[in-house]
Amino acid sequence: MTIRLGLQIPNFSYGTGVAELFPTVIAQAREAEAAGFDSVFVMDHFYQLPLLGSPDQPMLEAYTALGGLAIATERVQLGTLVTGNTYRNPTLLAKAITTLDVMSQGRAILGIGTGWFELEHDQLGYDFGTFTDRFNKLEEALSIIVPMTEGKRPTVNGTYYRTQEAMANPRFRDHIPLMIGGSGEKKTFRLAARHFDHLNIIAGLPELPGKVSVLAQRCEEVDRDPATLETSVLVSVVVGDKVSPDLAPREMTGRMVIGTPEQVAEQIKTRVIDVGIDGVIINMPGYVPGAITEVGAALRQVVPA
Repeated sequence: MTIRLGLQIPNFSYGTGVAELFPTVIAQAREAEAAGFDSVFVMDHFYQLPLLGSPDQPMLEAYTALGGLAIATERVQLGTLVTGNTYRNPTLLAKAITTLDVMSQGRAILGIGTGWFELEHDQLGYDFGTFTDRFNKLEEALSIIVPMTEGKRPTVNGTYYRTQEAMANPRFRDHIPLMIGGSGEKKTFRLAARHFDHLNIIAGLPELPGKVSVLAQRCEEVDRDPATLETSVLVSVVVGDKVSPDLAPREMTGRMVIGTPEQVAEQIKTRVIDVGIDGVIINMPGYVPGAITEVGAALRQVVPA
């Protein structure tokens, strides 16, 4: 797996009717593929997130949508950024991701995290628990999901999950790349160093040099070469040569880049790539046809292939 330039689709509110909603999703994925992006991600949420809109705005179920994108695209890797383990039974998730890998002919990425949006859990009936609960659940879930995706048949009698020789067939590959998302230096980074192929760091751009340093320490603690753990960061992009930074929500200013495509690329080079992050995944909250192509062309000049 290599993620150097990815696109995340952060919402499904396009001002169109429902009939045009998924065709617009397909259009973004195809534009990203044609523009040289190597991966396309959707959110795994059931409600829209607070900084992007009200909970009742359109939100497609992630793996159903990814199955559609598997048929509509040919080259880009596909996954979630990232799945909330709290509302995905691990055996069902193993089946979903192996099915996506079959449908896409080996382009699936399993992105997973602890889950965090409490409103979804409360209204839809999922246990939320403490952060420690959610982290322990994730570790136990991985002891089921990873073996299943590798063709093994795990039997687990754990604190949260039970399986009896669980299996997932058919499978396209013996290893589906694992990506974890988060910012926790003690738990998430340590888990990434032990088990994952890729870490998507959720943090403000000014924090990235420190995060890179800590991640190297976590890899050293488990005798892993840091170069073998790919990294990326999620950046929101607003394109325009006359866009005021004041338009960015205060909570997003550290994770948002504003400007022309060339200015966006230069900021990502100096603030992401040059500090030691391997790649970037961008989202563009307002979809305008052609904008993905323009930004992608600029970013390909600064993001290593």
